[in-house]
Amino acid sequence: MLNKPIQVLMIATLHNDRLLRALRRQPVDVTPVWLMRQAGRYLPEYRATRTRAGSFMRLCQTPELACEVTLQPLARFPLDAAILFSDILTVPDAMGLGLSFSDGEGPQFARPVRSVADIERLPIPDPETELRYVMDAVRLIRQELNGRIPLIGFAGSPWTLATYMVEGGSSKDYARIKGLLYDQPAMLHQLLEVVTESVIAYLNAQSAAGAQVLMVFDTWGGILTPRAYREFSLAYLARIVASVNRQVEGQSIPVILFTKGGGAWLEDIAATGCDAVGVDWTMDLSEARRRVGDRVALQGNLDPAALYAAPERIGELAAQTLADFGSGAGHIFNLGHGVQPSVEPDRVRALVDAVHELSKPYHANPVDAG
Repeated sequence: MLNKPIQVLMIATLHNDRLLRALRRQPVDVTPVWLMRQAGRYLPEYRATRTRAGSFMRLCQTPELACEVTLQPLARFPLDAAILFSDILTVPDAMGLGLSFSDGEGPQFARPVRSVADIERLPIPDPETELRYVMDAVRLIRQELNGRIPLIGFAGSPWTLATYMVEGGSSKDYARIKGLLYDQPAMLHQLLEVVTESVIAYLNAQSAAGAQVLMVFDTWGGILTPRAYREFSLAYLARIVASVNRQVEGQSIPVILFTKGGGAWLEDIAATGCDAVGVDWTMDLSEARRRVGDRVALQGNLDPAALYAAPERIGELAAQTLADFGSGAGHIFNLGHGVQPSVEPDRVRALVDAVHELSKPYHANPVDAG
C-alpha cells in the first residue's frame, strides 16, 4: 500500500487520444480498440503477478500490483486505452459484506444482504479511505502512462452489484434477487438507492484521481424483463450519468454504459445522456447504429469466442465488425464481453493490428460529427 496518495495533474494533451475523440464522435485516423478484460488470466505475466500477490483480493488491493497488471497488455499490444485493474465488487466489499474469491467458485460474500436491517447497516464507503487502494492505483497508473493513452475507470451497475449482494455470490437462477424484486420491490429500491449513491461517489473519486473515461458494467441487466429493466436497472444508470462529474480540471469525462444482453433497450440506454453504449455480440452493430443514430458512440462488439480462431480468420472477423458499423465517427472496437482466460495472446495481437489496419478506409474522408 502506498504511504501517501500520488498527486497526478490532468494532462491536457494525450499522445493517443483516439478513444476520447471517438467517444465524442469526432474524426479519428483509425478505429480505436481496447478490450474488456484485456489485463487478465490469458497473459502469462498476469498469472505470474497473481501468484506473487498470493490472492486475487491482494492483487486488487495492492496499488503497485494493480498498476503492474493494468500496464501488462500495453507492453504487448498497441491498444488505445488502459482500463483500471480492479473488480466491480470492491464497493460492496467496502460496505462490510466480506468478499472472498474461491478458485472455481467465483466471488462469495460472508454477509449477504437479506433483510431491511441488513440494508440499513450498509454505509456509503468513503472512496479515499475504505477504497483508497483503488484511488492510489488510479493515480499510479496515470503517472506511469504519462499521457500515452487514456485511462478508463469503472464500476458495476447498482442492479448488478445488488444481485451479488443479495445472492451472496454468483447465481444460476437469481432466485433471491428476483424473489425480492417481485415480492418486496420497495426493499430492493431501498438497497439500490444506497448502492447507487456509493457508485456515484466511487466513480467521481476515480475521475478526480485521474481516470479520463468512466464505464458502468451492467452485467446482469439482461436477465430482466423490459419493465423490470427500466425500473430496477436503467433508472439507476440514468441517475449515475446525471450525477457523476463530467468535467474535471477542464477536461470532459465521457461515460460508457454497457448492459450485457441489453440490445432490446439500446434506445433507452442512449437516452440516459451517456456518451457511448456498449453492445454485446448478440446483435448486429449495423442494427445498433441504425437504432441510435448519432446520439451516442457505440462500443463493441466482436464475439469473444472469435479469438479462438486462427489469426488470419480473426482479421476477417474484425473486418466484418468494422463493416457492420461502416464509415464515420463514433465507433470504439471492443469485444461483446471480456477476453476469455484460455485465449492465446497472439490472437489478441492479431485482432488489435487488424482493427488498426483494416479500419483506415472507414476514416479516409472524415467529417467532424462532434
